[in-house]
Amino acid sequence: MRPAALLVSLLVAAAASCAPSSPNGGSTASAAATAAVAPSTVVYLVRHAEKVDASRDPLLSAAGEARAAALAEALRDAGVQAVVTTQYQRTRLTAAPLTRSRGLTPEVVEAGTGATHAAEVARVVRERHAGETVLVVGHSNSVPAIIAALGGPKLPELCDAEYSRLFVLVIDGSGPARLTRASYGAPDAPDAAGCAAMRSR
Repeated sequence: MRPAALLVSLLVAAAASCAPSSPNGGSTASAAATAAVAPSTVVYLVRHAEKVDASRDPLLSAAGEARAAALAEALRDAGVQAVVTTQYQRTRLTAAPLTRSRGLTPEVVEAGTGATHAAEVARVVRERHAGETVLVVGHSNSVPAIIAALGGPKLPELCDAEYSRLFVLVIDGSGPARLTRASYGAPDAPDAAGCAAMRSR
């Protein structure tokens, strides 16, 4: 197993361990304690995969299709119960291998201004999918905004050359949301010009 794939597997296992154990297992006391604690919401966030061109609504390139397949493989055992995308093909196609394998229909949150879109995605996750495991596929500017809207740290926008980033946010109500970062699929190409400057802001 490649190091990146191993890291994703470990993150999936760690996120799964945040969910409460089955009421059929353990003592009566532990079951009662579990019932009193709301289950964690686990949110996986990625940017759409590589696109074929710079048009407004492009398809995925061959590299993007391979990355979409890699995402489905990386999250195969994550127990994803819901998928949120934007209206653009590149986000829906990035999620497609996973949604097909799990029989899910993506929920589309229209991309608009960054803050409005992020707030709406956060509302959908909190109100419709509390206690579930959710995949959110966004854009280079929206993924960090969504993380912040869900209670995670404020991060800079992703660089244009970054496609392999995978963020895992665990929200359990006991404190700030916990963020872990990983990567999946093929390594990113060298950073686009200006990426280092963006990171230093």
